[in-house]
Amino acid sequence: MQDTLLVELLTEELPPKALERLSQVFCDALAEDLRQDNLLTGTSAAKAYATPRRLAVSISDVLDRAPDQPIEIPGPLVKVGLAADGKPTQALVGFARKCGVAVDGLVQIDTPKGKVFACRKIASGAHLETNLDLKVQEALKRLPVPKMMRWGNNDVQFVRPVHGLVMMHGKHVVPGTVLGLESRKSTFGHRFLSSGRIEIPAADQYEAVLERQGSVIASFAGRREFIRAALEAPAAGASPLWDEALLDEVTALVEFPVVYQGSFSADFLRVPQECLILSMRQHQKYFPLAAPDGKLLPRFLLVANLRTDDPANIIHGNERVLRARLADAGFFYDQDRKTRLEERVPQLAKVVYHNKLGTQLERTERIQLLAGRIARALGADAALTERAAWLAKADLLTGMVGEFPELQGVMGRYYALHDGEPREVADAIEAHYRPRFAGDRLPEGKVACAAALADKLEALAGMFGIGQQPTGDKDPFALRRHALGAIRILIEGNLQIPLDDLVNWAFSVFPAGVLGESRTDLETFIFERLRGYLREAGYTANEIESVLCMRPVRLPQVPLQLAAVRAFASLPEAESLAAANKRVANILKQAAAKGESFTEAQASALKEPAERALFDALKAASKHATPLFEQGDYTRYLKTFAVLKSPVDAFFDSVMVMVDDAALRQNRLALLSDLRGEMNRIADISKLAS
Repeated sequence: MQDTLLVELLTEELPPKALERLSQVFCDALAEDLRQDNLLTGTSAAKAYATPRRLAVSISDVLDRAPDQPIEIPGPLVKVGLAADGKPTQALVGFARKCGVAVDGLVQIDTPKGKVFACRKIASGAHLETNLDLKVQEALKRLPVPKMMRWGNNDVQFVRPVHGLVMMHGKHVVPGTVLGLESRKSTFGHRFLSSGRIEIPAADQYEAVLERQGSVIASFAGRREFIRAALEAPAAGASPLWDEALLDEVTALVEFPVVYQGSFSADFLRVPQECLILSMRQHQKYFPLAAPDGKLLPRFLLVANLRTDDPANIIHGNERVLRARLADAGFFYDQDRKTRLEERVPQLAKVVYHNKLGTQLERTERIQLLAGRIARALGADAALTERAAWLAKADLLTGMVGEFPELQGVMGRYYALHDGEPREVADAIEAHYRPRFAGDRLPEGKVACAAALADKLEALAGMFGIGQQPTGDKDPFALRRHALGAIRILIEGNLQIPLDDLVNWAFSVFPAGVLGESRTDLETFIFERLRGYLREAGYTANEIESVLCMRPVRLPQVPLQLAAVRAFASLPEAESLAAANKRVANILKQAAAKGESFTEAQASALKEPAERALFDALKAASKHATPLFEQGDYTRYLKTFAVLKSPVDAFFDSVMVMVDDAALRQNRLALLSDLRGEMNRIADISKLAS
């Protein structure tokens, strides 16, 4: 018999930010365990349920008993099982006895070790009722829970105390015990909107019965979409400011969501809307409303877990709480503006950045120096850049940033504008933190880019210089993010500053003796991040390695080089030329190891027709390709050398390189060196060889 299986664990309120993940892991683990026991069918489908107070799994078409399975138990080798006279040895007799069959009931099968005796049996299929509770317990052990709780007088542990267990197959209860609870076919609904125990008639009716009788939308995804639709419905002339993470968190906090609209005094709109939005989202889990032009409205949407005919008390209560939060934000904003940013900078001397790298003021001085140098290299206004770098960390001492650290830089911009600083300076104060995360927008303008690069490179140089490189999955100073941010700014901003110059400048702003010599380590680290960046852009490992092994210093050129490599690789001649290039590299490497020396190939020293043909073809191709390289047309440059396939093939077919004649040998090595040098100005083509 096959039917729907239902497992539900009723608990105290589960961690909201982890709820969806917990439910999916539980569902996947249980389904996989049942699949291994052949209790699932080809039509079985698992569905995870999660509410603040329950984790549940429903799997369709689950068998009550798995089909019997033929099995083969291997035994001793034939040569071990039979004596010289062909009679069974004790080893074979013992194996047959163990299997419960006669010796003549065994068969011989082929294995990698040779022919062996084997016992063929029919194994009885697993019964669902036999060990479902054990499977549920094993699935619960796989949940990504860092800390467990104990409750009561027993040794049971789980992320939260548990109060009920449902295990049903179709209409029947599957007996068993999990976390000290006996299975049953009843559960409880919403804390306030349902009353008493709810009987579940059948496993496949779980979701419908729980919603109808218990006022609980069990599906996390269904509840999320219900909330999304409800948030969009009442907002006439306005739109909620979406935050998917907040939507997920709110979904995990309610069982039967109801959306209400509240308001606050328009006077609070004098406060930067970023502060108001953060107060509403972070502290209260509200969704702010904005006008079509993006400006914040004095209204918000809240998601309650209680349906009532008169929601006035719920709305007014939430408005009162929000009013106090916004009043705090208004107070911080008013107080902060009484002190200019430049007056706060000296106070950074009291804030320790790192015990080996000094205070935030010392860091500010380093960033200012580095930012000015980068600005001059970019042709940006160095004075504005240095001013922005000088003020960039001052908002760390403001009350607003103390309350909302996420607003550092953002508030610095507002306060800079209030102080009368140039807009370019104010914008750079905010933008120097960008990109803050994957996909974040980049700083705009050379002043902001210079400040952002200085901030990131100073942090990288400082931490690498004192031996605080990331290890494994630990990166407490976000150095991977800093490196990737610098890469994005350079490439996507097309900033033609050599990477080695930037690294050297970053190390140079520190006092002598503070940092160890780790420039090379830092450059290697940046190139590793660059590899990841390029992989996400869709380039293959061979394509990336062909370019990065050249250690390009101007990162904006790298995508152009990769595009050229990809175009070259698509040519019919590419595979042969890549293989030849690899062969050339090996020959030159072996020759160098033997102490061979060679410079430029001389036409007068060429003897064989094939080497003269290769020499002439290379000269002609180089003459045509050189202007293309100088113009930055890397794709056409590489394609130019496709004509060398035939002369290269002919050369290796008929010319011996390592001949006894030293002058001839060195000239041929020089020809191969010239060939490799010309073809590999863009990338190491040999890396494309399979």
